[in-house]
Amino acid sequence: MELTVQTQNMLYQLGEEWQKMVVWKLPPSKELSSLESVRQTELHLCTKLLKEEEIADSPITSVLQAFAILGELHTKIKFFGQLLLKCILKPLISYPSLQPSVTEQPEAVVLRFETIEPNSEPSSPVEVFDKIRLVLEVLHTQLLNVPVDERVEGEKDGRSVLAQVLGDMIWGELSDCLIQDCLVYSIPTNSNKLEQYVEVIKSTEEFEKALKSMCFLKGDVTDLLKYARNINAHFANKKCQDVIVAARNLMTSEIHNTVKITPESSVALPKLPDPTAEDHVKMQKASKTLRNEMVNLENETKLSQHTFSLPACRISVSVERLMELAYQTLSEATASTDQCCIQLFYAVRNIFQLFYDVVPTYHKENLQKLPQLAAIHHNNCMYIAHHLLTLGHQFRYRLTSMLCDGAATFVDLVPGFRRLGIECFLAQMRAQKGELLERLSSARNFSNVDDEENYAAANKAIRQVLHQLRRLGKVWQDVLPATVYCKAMGTLLNTALVEIISRVTALEDISAEDADRLHSLCRTVAEEGPRVFAPLPEESENRKYQEEVPVYVHRWMTFKQLMLILQANLQEIVDQWADGKGPLAAEFSPAEVKSLIRALFQNTERRAAALAKIR
Repeated sequence: MELTVQTQNMLYQLGEEWQKMVVWKLPPSKELSSLESVRQTELHLCTKLLKEEEIADSPITSVLQAFAILGELHTKIKFFGQLLLKCILKPLISYPSLQPSVTEQPEAVVLRFETIEPNSEPSSPVEVFDKIRLVLEVLHTQLLNVPVDERVEGEKDGRSVLAQVLGDMIWGELSDCLIQDCLVYSIPTNSNKLEQYVEVIKSTEEFEKALKSMCFLKGDVTDLLKYARNINAHFANKKCQDVIVAARNLMTSEIHNTVKITPESSVALPKLPDPTAEDHVKMQKASKTLRNEMVNLENETKLSQHTFSLPACRISVSVERLMELAYQTLSEATASTDQCCIQLFYAVRNIFQLFYDVVPTYHKENLQKLPQLAAIHHNNCMYIAHHLLTLGHQFRYRLTSMLCDGAATFVDLVPGFRRLGIECFLAQMRAQKGELLERLSSARNFSNVDDEENYAAANKAIRQVLHQLRRLGKVWQDVLPATVYCKAMGTLLNTALVEIISRVTALEDISAEDADRLHSLCRTVAEEGPRVFAPLPEESENRKYQEEVPVYVHRWMTFKQLMLILQANLQEIVDQWADGKGPLAAEFSPAEVKSLIRALFQNTERRAAALAKIR
């Protein structure tokens, strides 16, 4: 009991002395969350001797050695180390505008912060190392250069310096903080700046050397220095991460901001290095072999220079930038180390695989609802697929030899991208077809149109169909390639015609007035239908597409023959049939023609004779 009482009494007295020697002045708030609160932090290290003149060593040495003998040194130093990390060292790393300031007073050394002009960019490692070294040098001089009775292997006198005890406690966390909050941000984003990073590696080595001289560190190479020296791997990782982040930002940006692509358009290719001498030798050997074996098979008819070009259309600005990003990244890969080159190459592949997964999901609702965006997405996918065909070949002999044996290709991604664009556009086409059929369903099967109400319903349905086609034509105009535009509009118009033809041919009784009104409705479609074929903004350039309506609308001639039947007499119908060899026979089956004759004409001998000729 006496031993315990004396020990606790001694610990209390030592604690009182320790609090006088090491005085923390912390901001009121418990969390050091802002620069203003951090600036209020001060550390006072008392340098005045104790009154007991019989103590030969310095008072700090005596107190610390006493703590060591009583087994309480680790507890005190651990608490001190945590405060040092939280209140001084970490803020110096996190806030570039903080600078440590040392003021010597008669009885103490005061460590506080000063602020310089704020800087939004992270501090350079060189600056951070200098700040931390200054703080640790002050602590080493005033407090930590004290031998304590703790056995450490490798020490000649079996005693360790207090700086080493503190270093063992805080170095792991300090090192992680330096890496995560300082070195990570210093990794260059461009391979051209890699050479300048030697300065950071040298600074890291000097920083560790200084810490070892103060006994904060042992002789081993630390994680900090390993991280700095392994710059090529970190550069590749960071570059790949930056590329993927930039690509994803482009993918999640608006699709409707577009740019016109023409056969003359090309991605702004970065300048590739000139072929090496070895490449010249390969090319010369290949050309000699070709000349020796070549037979003149050249055709007099030349292909157009745009034969394999992407047709004129509109694509998203973000997709154009995405392709430029891919080209720039591959260009940078050609100037990088082998490992970095491989990582950058697969980062570019990852861009396109990410597009395949992100864009249809992120923009799903808009792609389903908005026909224009579906068309732009279709063009985007075709544009990417078009470039992927040759992207690998353009860089094949510039990448590392490990990628030159066929691995440097993007051709395998082409079918997926084409399918992605086609499926999206076809889904939109199906939705538009559904809307057309729904509008035509309100036409009351085109029956009894001699009744004003029925005629009004049928006329309204036809007008709505034409209005929908015109609206689609407007949003797809100058967006889709002309041929794709005409095929799409032709398919939709054909859907409407098939529905009209099937409804009219199914009628069992068509009066003369019905026939006139049905013909009037069909004439509206025949006159207005070709006008929806306007893929280009200039009206004069659309005429040729409007003249080719039968090419794009499969049942156009069938529809024209139906109009003829509605206005023809029996003899004209028989003449058009021409024993199964006339234009009518090319569009309708005998059963359909007979059904129409029975619906249009009364049962007479002339009708019977006409029906007999339809076979």
